[in-house]
Amino acid sequence: MECETNQQCDKLTKSIIAYRETVFQVALGYVKNIHDADDIAQNVFLKLCNHKKAFISPEAEKAWLIRVAINEAKDLLGSAWKRNQSSFDESFGVPFSVNDEDLSVYEYVKKLKPKYRTVIYLHYFEGYSTKEIAVILKMTQSAVTTQLSRARNQLKEDITQDNKEVNSSFGKLQKLI
Repeated sequence: MECETNQQCDKLTKSIIAYRETVFQVALGYVKNIHDADDIAQNVFLKLCNHKKAFISPEAEKAWLIRVAINEAKDLLGSAWKRNQSSFDESFGVPFSVNDEDLSVYEYVKKLKPKYRTVIYLHYFEGYSTKEIAVILKMTQSAVTTQLSRARNQLKEDITQDNKEVNSSFGKLQKLI
């Protein structure tokens, strides 16, 4: 696909630079495979290149890109090819440089259901409000708030459970020593 004018190419390049990580991470949150997420990101930006309507703001463009990434990911996951394919790559990228404590929390986020992972990512990593997330995901604001609450509760439960298991194992180890 070629740009018709230099201005279009510049705008597309700026959009790719500004939003590629967000689009990639949203896709990765669904498909959990780096290569599939890369393919989805490429498709999203190809769709942007073909998109004829102007966006009213950069936020509107970003929201549109996120929505397209989610749709592309859902389409891929629902495809017959993906259902019949086994993957050796179950990696999930880290969207930012993290210390060990943040990385361990991020490991728990990766284990959430996609709908919870998406709202957590958009709210905490991208900084969207619940109202903005509702618009992007085409949900009610109360549904977003409910999903955020459930995601937080699930994270709390998972972290607490793992800490109990670690403490229990450590206690048994101390008795042996």
